[in-house]
Amino acid sequence: MARPFSQIDVFGSGPCSGNPVAVVLDAEGMGEGEMQRFARWTNLAETTFVLPPTRAEADYRVRIFTPVLELPFAGHPTLGTCHAWLEGGGDARAEIVQECEAGLIRIRREEGRLAFVAPPLVRSGPASEEEAAKVAAALDLDPEEIVAVEWVDNGPGWIAVLLESAERVLELRPGALDFDLGAVGFHPPGSPAAIELRAWAPVNGLAAEDPVTGSLNASVAQWLLISGRLEAPYLARQGTAIDRAGRIHVSQDPEGAIWIGGATETVIAGHLAKPQ
Repeated sequence: MARPFSQIDVFGSGPCSGNPVAVVLDAEGMGEGEMQRFARWTNLAETTFVLPPTRAEADYRVRIFTPVLELPFAGHPTLGTCHAWLEGGGDARAEIVQECEAGLIRIRREEGRLAFVAPPLVRSGPASEEEAAKVAAALDLDPEEIVAVEWVDNGPGWIAVLLESAERVLELRPGALDFDLGAVGFHPPGSPAAIELRAWAPVNGLAAEDPVTGSLNASVAQWLLISGRLEAPYLARQGTAIDRAGRIHVSQDPEGAIWIGGATETVIAGHLAKPQ
């Protein structure tokens, strides 16, 4: 059975400037081992597999794999998978519901982009002194440079450090990491983007810095908006340090739901040549 396949650039602001995700449509019949093997072969941050939903409210179900493990949720794969599903003939209704291990994720179109609603945090709150010290050591930071260190985990396991400036975030040169870490800093008032983010996810199998990270942006948005450090809507920037140009649009609806949006573009389209 030839399965439709596409590779989608997500959160980019120009050609191939975002984060790619591989999407296998019509993945019914593929076993978990087959999925993990194919994800390891693509060697992208994530590869997704689209399946029939098991819940009546959902339009489709997705399984999300890094090269080494399955994730309950991830942000740029959510938008990239929805883009591929729509191109593959999915119902282009006003709001789409994705089923994944983390639950049901709402997706909508806004101003020519796709956006997902930020899922609830499964772990939040300030890091312990020991954890904060570990973050400071990993990034070679003076503790006085750190504004805050918080758990912002919506599935992938993020802990995040907040610094005063985007410039300082871009200067970071992390040492060996054994935990998944995000760094955030503010751009000067009046800048097009409000914050700069960087992300490293060795636990999830990423040897290099992640170009643009939807799940981290979703959890950081909840942290910064709820704590009053930012107001929505705002634009976040990510990927600058590794020659990408990710742009993440964050908004909040009247009910308080936080939406994470960005551009999606098909770069490769075809099919798997044989069953995997």
